[in-house]
Amino acid sequence: MKNTAQEERPKPDGEATVRKSLLNQGSLYAWPMGIWLIIFFVAPLIIILVYSFLKKDAYGAVLPQFSLKAYADMCNPKYAIIVLRTLKISIVSTAITIAIALPCGYAIARSRHQMLLLLLVIIPFWTNSLIRIFAWISILNNDGIINQILMRLHITKEHLSLLNNQGAVILVSVYMYIPYAILPIFTAIDRFDFSLLEAARDLGASKNQAMVKVLLPGIKSGIISALIFTFIPIFGAYTVPDLVGDMNSYMLGKLIVDQVQRTNRNLPLGSAFSLVITLVSIIGILWMELAKKKEAKLKKSSTKEENYVSAQTAGAVK
Repeated sequence: MKNTAQEERPKPDGEATVRKSLLNQGSLYAWPMGIWLIIFFVAPLIIILVYSFLKKDAYGAVLPQFSLKAYADMCNPKYAIIVLRTLKISIVSTAITIAIALPCGYAIARSRHQMLLLLLVIIPFWTNSLIRIFAWISILNNDGIINQILMRLHITKEHLSLLNNQGAVILVSVYMYIPYAILPIFTAIDRFDFSLLEAARDLGASKNQAMVKVLLPGIKSGIISALIFTFIPIFGAYTVPDLVGDMNSYMLGKLIVDQVQRTNRNLPLGSAFSLVITLVSIIGILWMELAKKKEAKLKKSSTKEENYVSAQTAGAVK
């Protein structure tokens, strides 16, 4: 019997060997992703960081000399105007996108045809972004559909200038990035406990009050994700302001491209502005992670309180 019991006991050396093999397998699987991140994410960031502290010569070549001139040039008032304009267009576009995405996400989450509606949201991703932008150009230009309809209905006598302005940039930006806002908001609403809305209504709250004070805080993580997924791409956008905008729509992404591609290029200055966009992206990601952690803590605390109340109720019944 003793020999049988000893044989049934697991051998610690065997368990350690299994754990080591699992760890080795995990590290082996992680190597391809690690190499991919280093080559396509870490290495370009290091190159941009190094270039931003170098000096350029009169012909646009980068000299291996330490310099802070690129960061000093960023303080030029003409660049400050471009940054403020970029912030303005990005904020307005993001606000409109979220305002549209909230009711859309709510409608999809409460619908019986979720898969069909989600498919309609995702379908634009199947088309190249340039094709979608040129489709909007054909709609908004002087001979486009909108101008033709307005003139045939005798609403206007002349063509309206719908293209090559900030309004066109905001409109096309909203269209391009609205799926990035709808999907996280839909996910958050789909996981929301709608019995909380019924409880709020029972306590005397109106439908609008229940939506604002119960639903919106409950889907805060989805709204923050939508804000980040929308604001950051618009803040660094190049193709949309370049194709449908004008000089009054000149944004930071176009400035960076011009610093890299023009004849008298300035790679250190373009790298410095690229780091600004990277810093904005990192701040947004950290904000999203903090919001998720706070939401997880609130859920844990509420679960503990519910368990405590149920235990107390069960003890009182006994």
